Amino acid sequence: MKLIRFGAQGKEKPGVQLENGKKLDVSGYGQDYNEDFFGGDGLQQLKKWLEKHGDACPMVADSVRLGAPLCRPSKLICIGLNYAKHAQESGMEIPKEPVLFFKATSAIVGPNDDLIIPKGSQKTDWEVELAVVIGKKASYVTKEDAMDHIAGYILHNDYSERAYQLERSGQWVKGKSCDTFAPLGPFLATRDEIKDPHNLNLWLKVNGEMLQNSNTSDFVFDIPTSISYISEFMTLLPGDVISTGTPFGVGLGFNPPRYLKPGDVVELGIDGLGSSRQVARAFG
Repeated sequence: MKLIRFGAQGKEKPGVQLENGKKLDVSGYGQDYNEDFFGGDGLQQLKKWLEKHGDACPMVADSVRLGAPLCRPSKLICIGLNYAKHAQESGMEIPKEPVLFFKATSAIVGPNDDLIIPKGSQKTDWEVELAVVIGKKASYVTKEDAMDHIAGYILHNDYSERAYQLERSGQWVKGKSCDTFAPLGPFLATRDEIKDPHNLNLWLKVNGEMLQNSNTSDFVFDIPTSISYISEFMTLLPGDVISTGTPFGVGLGFNPPRYLKPGDVVELGIDGLGSSRQVARAFG
């Protein structure tokens, strides 16, 4: 099943995308895609509800804005340097343990919303990533059981302001959490939709030029390892998002580096998870 949320920003309603690409409004089900939904058998109950009521659900026009396909999660956790080639282009050693950082959930927007370049920013960068959505509370989970805690997968662009991230004191979070820096979607694909998340092509273009083109097989730490590791340090709640890192081809890695400017168009996608498009706009 593919979950969507649609409508004006802050007023999104839940929906589903069918195999033929058509979209249904399932707000009649009575529950949004939040922690209670993912943690309380919401996916199975929604499937049953659709069997009875699907034919009566209103259609959602393609012209309607898509929001992030889940309500604001309790956490958006990112894994840095999780592709071997990206670590190399960043001039950093391949990590011995997963590199974790948080991204503020206030950065989450819809898949095709504008990217707002922060006030005074000169180094706003792109990062196509596979994100994992937790479906069952996880604490001290073993690698063997970790995949059972997944609800589904989402396309994520982990935008980064490199000066804020790397040139100013403190942790990376300052360069990761600006408004609009976490477009998610177009949809959340449930776990059964993605046969092998460790063999997915992912790509990103800027103004039509292919800059990132890789495969999740280049992970340094695979998904069960990452979930198990994170759950040692914090409880993962249903609906939490783990973004699994970006492959080579980010602006920071070019010589000289390349960064986004107003008017640039960023397009990205992952096998089975659709594509998204953001237009860079100046702040204000």
